[in-house]
Amino acid sequence: MTSADYVPVVVVGAGQAGLSVSWYLGRAGIDHLVVESGTPMHAWADTRWDNFTLVTPNWHCRLPGYAYQGGDPDGFMTRDEVVEWLAGWLDTFEPPLRTHTRVDRLRCVAAGFELTLESPTGTESLRCAQVVVATGGYPLPILPPFAAAIDPAVAQLHSEQYRNPAQLPDGAVLVVGTGQSGAQIAEDLHLAGRQVHLAVGGAPRVARRYRGRDCMTWLADMGVYDTPAQQYPGGKAAQEKTNHYVTGRDGGRDVDLRRFALEGMTLYGTLIGGKDSELTFAPSLTEALDRADSVYNSICSDIDRHIEAAGIDASPASRYEPVWAPAADPIGLDLAAAGVRSIVWAIGYRPDYRWIEASAFDGGGRPMQTRGITEVPGLSFVGLPWMHTWGSGRFLGVDRDARHVAEHVVAALSSATVPDTLPQNGVRL
Repeated sequence: MTSADYVPVVVVGAGQAGLSVSWYLGRAGIDHLVVESGTPMHAWADTRWDNFTLVTPNWHCRLPGYAYQGGDPDGFMTRDEVVEWLAGWLDTFEPPLRTHTRVDRLRCVAAGFELTLESPTGTESLRCAQVVVATGGYPLPILPPFAAAIDPAVAQLHSEQYRNPAQLPDGAVLVVGTGQSGAQIAEDLHLAGRQVHLAVGGAPRVARRYRGRDCMTWLADMGVYDTPAQQYPGGKAAQEKTNHYVTGRDGGRDVDLRRFALEGMTLYGTLIGGKDSELTFAPSLTEALDRADSVYNSICSDIDRHIEAAGIDASPASRYEPVWAPAADPIGLDLAAAGVRSIVWAIGYRPDYRWIEASAFDGGGRPMQTRGITEVPGLSFVGLPWMHTWGSGRFLGVDRDARHVAEHVVAALSSATVPDTLPQNGVRL
């Protein structure tokens, strides 16, 4: 290991959140370095399936000095369109990047931090006064402990590895999980004509459009994505819930699992165990479907109240009525008998900050932070779900969060008031 070099600020991760912090630091004239294990924003191309689309309208897509300017603001960009849009943003500035370099260790030292870097050229160390961690909220895909006990003849992959139906062996497919990825992957397979078995979890759902507008546009107007986490109804429990499932595919539509069942998809409750070819499910399907529909209709009611209070002229109100219900909750599945030859796990991710040696994490390994700032001097985070608001995990909230963290870093380095020249979206304040 070479002797440690020094740079005032290191941003770990070159996704849209880390690069947004870099954008602001650059405009403030702060010497810094962005360290990325791969290439900038590679996850968009590397971990999304071929038919992926955003579930938030294109007008939500805003980054520092840059916003969606295409001809379909209420539409939903595909994966490749998102990659192209992000590349266009990266062309507007020159962040100080160090790619294909992994941070293996971050530890507190006198007056700052020391980072151990691994790259094709070897191991080295780097010191800094401030570190902004922008590696994503939950980088490790979750698989259940019993996955290893399932018949090895059944192919298994996580949702981040799924690309298209042709990638999987012939035969039926079991998709486990109904968050945004699981529901959309099940739809992708269903539309391709594959026989799909779907283990339904506790994720809620939302209407794609309601009373003449996209539901997420209504919610943005209502300030839902701007409400600080501490003030959000339901508190911590609400923040831990999976996001509502819906799709932007083919111009956007509802994801109705009951409709899928009418069309031949087989639904189950939560998958709770498995060995060899036999899987066991909780008898929770009816409850899960009813609860998801209840949230759907509750959001519609919230929008109704907003429309009435604001005196908005909108199309008539309506409510979702179930088009199908299970006769009984299935509790078992024989994979071999059902011809299931592959499983797609879409049950989420978990945090992994073992490389950070600092007292900044709770018992679940998640950063203890307020708007990205921790109690460890000089250590901050960006790009976390619910870091400040519901919008923090979306393009809609990245710019605001990054600017706040950058302001904090500038203030800490200068030990003075943040300069009034720090820009927001390219406009001098």
